[in-house]
Amino acid sequence: MLDRRQFLSATALAGVMAGASGLTWPSAGIAQTAPVSTNARIVIIGAGAAGTALANRLTGRLDGADITIIDPRPRHLYQPGLTLVAAGLKPADYVVSSTTDWLPSGVTLIPEAVAAVDAEAKTVATETGQRFDYDWLVLAPGLVLDHDAIEGFSLDMVGENGIGALYAGPEYAARTWQAAQSFIEEGGTGIFTRPATEMKCAGAPLKHTFLIEDLAERAGDRSAMNFVYAAPQGSLFGVPIVAEKVRMLFGERDIAPVHGYTLKSVDAGRKRATFATASGDAEMAYDYLHVIPPQRAPDFVLESDLSWADRWVGQGWVEVDPATLQHRRYPTVFAVGDVAGVPKGKTAASVKWQVPVVEDHLVAAIEGRDGTEAYDGYTSCPLITRVGRAMLVEFDYHNNLVPSFPGVIAPLEELWISWLMKEVALKATYNAMLRGRA
Repeated sequence: MLDRRQFLSATALAGVMAGASGLTWPSAGIAQTAPVSTNARIVIIGAGAAGTALANRLTGRLDGADITIIDPRPRHLYQPGLTLVAAGLKPADYVVSSTTDWLPSGVTLIPEAVAAVDAEAKTVATETGQRFDYDWLVLAPGLVLDHDAIEGFSLDMVGENGIGALYAGPEYAARTWQAAQSFIEEGGTGIFTRPATEMKCAGAPLKHTFLIEDLAERAGDRSAMNFVYAAPQGSLFGVPIVAEKVRMLFGERDIAPVHGYTLKSVDAGRKRATFATASGDAEMAYDYLHVIPPQRAPDFVLESDLSWADRWVGQGWVEVDPATLQHRRYPTVFAVGDVAGVPKGKTAASVKWQVPVVEDHLVAAIEGRDGTEAYDGYTSCPLITRVGRAMLVEFDYHNNLVPSFPGVIAPLEELWISWLMKEVALKATYNAMLRGRA
């Protein structure tokens, strides 16, 4: 429990810092200087959190640059809110805004999908045949949710026959809640999955499991329900000390972890899920199944020469230096956000710390000098464990815990203030990040 002084300190901090996502105010480590005059042509692929935040920051750092953003999506999604929608805690429109609402003046938006990138010729082609030459390219397209990789599954199943899939977007998160709510009311076996690939917000499968279990406990006859967490990995979280804490919580709340299980196919009519295991396929019956599909880079990245050749084979993450996020073979290319091939960093918090690093090195390169900033793998997961409780888990490339509020918020304690940061403070600070002000 926080005493009054700690509570007031933490509440004040929450107003200026969403520690639950590492979105601190003001900018991290980048001094504000006079704009650099340049006629550089900069193409940013992707108008999500990373691309939009970077565009806003670059317009303040560069004078005369020709900045183009290519993205076909008219909606901007506040993805950290999807877990709240899928638990019935927020409406679907809570996470939706217009892409153009966040873009700075002077930046050209091309509302098309990218078809190809030629890093040798320094060109980007869209699906309608437009071609854009660049001096500098930033890859920030996010990632692909490969639902088609799961046999028998399609998104039109979500919300029916006990199937949920919150990652797919606000409509699907809302339909996930419909399926989860029926499970809570009717009981049975709930199976919660995660993929074998790298994934955005690796804590989301755990959050959804914890929230639905908590809501089931509050609703009544929890003893008649089975909760199974099926994962390909041998541990419950990538940071060992956090994995152990989750294991303990699972034990306390009678959630059964099943390791070495990768969701392979779904038979919605029979309510059966088939998993690939080391000893062959295993079928499990369910009353509620939460599907998180394999995740990979977009096709235009996979089909280019930009991906790692010897790491994350088949997933296509961009081959960048983990500290600078600059491409290791094409120095005029950077990657930021989910598509970047780094050991950690597929969260909004990671974007917050990655964007200033890319800004620093890109502006420095335009000026003909070396950048100085480095990304250390900072990743944050406000790991919700109950309605009104969360653990503020922050870590780096080396699995070190790097708490934003040492002495105030213990990273592995289930606290109300950590929940408050996730549920209240985070969105405002995320929006500030989009504007380039955090």
